[in-house]
Amino acid sequence: MKRQLHLNLFIHSRGHHEASWRHSASSPLPLTDIRYYQDLAQRAEAAQFDSVFLADQLALGGDVAQAPRTWLEPITVLAAMAVATNRVALIATASTTYTEPFNLARQFASIDHISRGRAAWNIVTSWLATAAENYGGAGQVSHADRYARGEEFMAVVKALWDSWAADAVVDDRAAGVYALHDRIRSIKHRGDFYTVAGPLNLPRCPQGAGILCRSEIPGGGRGAGAGADADPAWPQPDDRRDRSRGAAPCA
Repeated sequence: MKRQLHLNLFIHSRGHHEASWRHSASSPLPLTDIRYYQDLAQRAEAAQFDSVFLADQLALGGDVAQAPRTWLEPITVLAAMAVATNRVALIATASTTYTEPFNLARQFASIDHISRGRAAWNIVTSWLATAAENYGGAGQVSHADRYARGEEFMAVVKALWDSWAADAVVDDRAAGVYALHDRIRSIKHRGDFYTVAGPLNLPRCPQGAGILCRSEIPGGGRGAGAGADADPAWPQPDDRRDRSRGAAPCA
């Protein structure tokens, strides 16, 4: 059996090298111009890349005077990339520590609908102390609590994605029935960190559940998806790719 090489484009500012933004061939577009990201996604798709990946961090870097490490919010960018491409998978980094499960489940389900089933979430817990200062300022959450919170966060998101059956929406205009109520269920989650009633206020996404990625690969090395705010200790599932229950490495 021939081995197949999978290619992922990791978009990081105007390049990963600290001086790449100064190169004469780098894009003249501002990093706030969505055309920059759409063009790269289109090039990756034309070159038969499997996916496009966006890292994230939730605080301004201390080297901003010399390095353009500011960029648009990743999930928002995925929406713009989705309408500019047709096949390439779209991966964005999002933190389990500084958002709510309902918000994130809704955002990625929306991207999955917009892209017709190409969305993926790179899971991080956000270890930067400067990020904690931007979200309440009460101090950084401990490593153990971040991961305990992250595990529960993921369970809630998966349950919300699964709260609509695939056949829940009938859209029967003649009969006046949009959805079958008995095919939509509350999740009634009550845990150590989150209380979420559900269901999600959005029909089941095309993938059923979004692809889950992590910034760590089996063996302890960091994968190609390792973002600026990635925490290098996410637990490893047995299966390297499980669209509904596990997590796929972003390598």
